[in-house]
Parts: sequence; structure tokens; C-alpha cells
Amino acid sequence: MTTITVQDVLHRRARLRPWEPLLWLAPFLVVAAFPGTSFLINQMAIMAVFAISLDLVLGYTGIMSLGHAAFFGMGAFAAGLFAKFVMPEPIVGLLFAMGVGGLTAFLCSFTVLRGSELTVVMVTLGVSLILLEIGNYMTWLTGGADGLQGIMMGPVLGVFPFTFDGVTAAYYSLVILLVFLFICRRVVGSPFGNSLRAIRDNRLRAAAIGIDTHRRIVMGYTLAGAVAAAAGAVQTHSMSFVSLEAFSFEKSADVLLMVVIGGTGWLYGGVVGAVVFSGLHHVLSDLTPQYWTFWVGLFLVILMRVGRDRLIRPWTWLKARGSHD
Repeated sequence: MTTITVQDVLHRRARLRPWEPLLWLAPFLVVAAFPGTSFLINQMAIMAVFAISLDLVLGYTGIMSLGHAAFFGMGAFAAGLFAKFVMPEPIVGLLFAMGVGGLTAFLCSFTVLRGSELTVVMVTLGVSLILLEIGNYMTWLTGGADGLQGIMMGPVLGVFPFTFDGVTAAYYSLVILLVFLFICRRVVGSPFGNSLRAIRDNRLRAAAIGIDTHRRIVMGYTLAGAVAAAAGAVQTHSMSFVSLEAFSFEKSADVLLMVVIGGTGWLYGGVVGAVVFSGLHHVLSDLTPQYWTFWVGLFLVILMRVGRDRLIRPWTWLKARGSHD
């Protein structure tokens, strides 16, 4: 009789499924065949990275956040300032932005260790609003309401320059998405990831069985902040511009909706949610520019009332396969 160990289960969770390479290849083929979709694909990939970072906090650690844009904005401005005043290399700027976002999240993580869920929600929202006002006050550094302008990005790895058609930016953001998707799935499939799930399910029980809950929460929150900062950095690199909108409550609300649409506790849920929400935004804002938010709201109401599993069968099945394999 074969004995299944914990290591076997973790290995199964981390391994690639047969459908995943095809799924990853699809957006690259779309950009190659239809260059006009580059800007939309680029935005979807950026928001997918952002949604994955929030899912690390909400879906795997159980911390509700309404101010996750704080780390997105820190990464966006860090990348812009680094490119403008230090060097325009995107990859180096990306790493610098991740360091800034991770450090910010590390400092903020101590504010979410204690208190009720409502307290944590208010604290995360407050941090984002504080950073927004600081950026608005420091106009000499951030540009204030006009945003940070005059950013000139160099070629990616010194070889691939950003072009006006957005193709390079789309490929760049897609590669970054795949890198972080791979890293995060290794993290959540590790013993550390299992400890985060235990904290999410019952923090007191996790502490009772010997898990250092405070340390795990700080580590998970820091990682999520670094990934969110990477998303902000990629947006700055793609647009050569960043505004205070990166810190806004609307940005936090949008990424939360993406995670809800795709499903929490599943990394591909953030990707699916980003694709659906960004796609709806793109289509509805063209059809009804003044009332597109109404239709998005109606979709969300139907989604919650009818049930995500009934409306979105394909990726619900993939999620179930990913959790049981």
C-alpha cells in the first residue's frame, strides 16, 4: 500500500498541469496576431499581477484590505523616480520598486496583527489615503495632481525598446506576470503557504499548534506588498508616466472586485478576475461611456446572486482540479 506524505501533496500542488502552458501561450499569440490589442493585454497583465498580490493577503492569509493600492502606488512612483533620476533600465527599476513596496508593506504589517476584521479594513484604507495625501503634498517630488512626467524608459535588458504600438510593453508585462505567477504558486504550495492557510482558517488554532502567526503574517504581507509594487512598476514602465491615481481608493476597490470575480485562495482567480473586469471595462466604456459602471455593477450583483460557479464553469473546474491534484 502506497503512503502519501505531505511532501507528495505539496509536490502535486506545485507541478504544472497540462493545460497551463497552452493558457500561458495564448496571450502572446493574441498580441502577435492582433497588435491592436496590445494596450488591453498589457493592462490585463498588470492588473493580474496586482490581483495575485491581493489574493496572497486576502485569499491565503485571510486579511481583508481596502488599501492595497498603497503598495501599488509606492511601486509605481519608486519605479518612475528611479528611471528619472538614477537609471532607465526597467528590470533594475522593477527590483528597486519591489524593495520599496516590500519595505512599506513590512512596516504596515504590524498594524494588521491585532484588532478585529473591521479594524484591519479601516487601517489598510487609512494607510492608502495617508500616502495619497503625502504624495499630493510633495508636489516637488511626485508632480502632485499633474503626475510624475518626463520619464524616459530604456530598452528592456538593453535590447527591447518600448514602442508606440505597445507590443513590447505587452510582452514585458506578460513575462512579469508569468514570473510572479510561478513564484507565488511555489510559495503557496510550500509549508509556508500551508501555514498561511492555517492562519486564515483559524488564527488561534494555528498558534496553538506551534505556528508563529505574527511572523507568518508579516512575511506574507511583505511579499504581497512587493508583488503589488511590481505591478505598479510595470505600469509606470509601460506608460512612462504615473499619477496619484495609483494610490486611490478606486484602484483598491477595482483589484478587490477582480479577486472576488475570479475567486479567492486560487492564484488563477486573480488572473481570471483581471481579464473579466478589464474586458468588461473596455467593452462597456466604448458602448456606454457614461453608464458603464452601472452594467459592471449589474454584472457583479448577478454574479453574487446566481453564483460564480454557475456562471463561470470552466475556471471553477480548473480551480477544483488544481486544489485536488
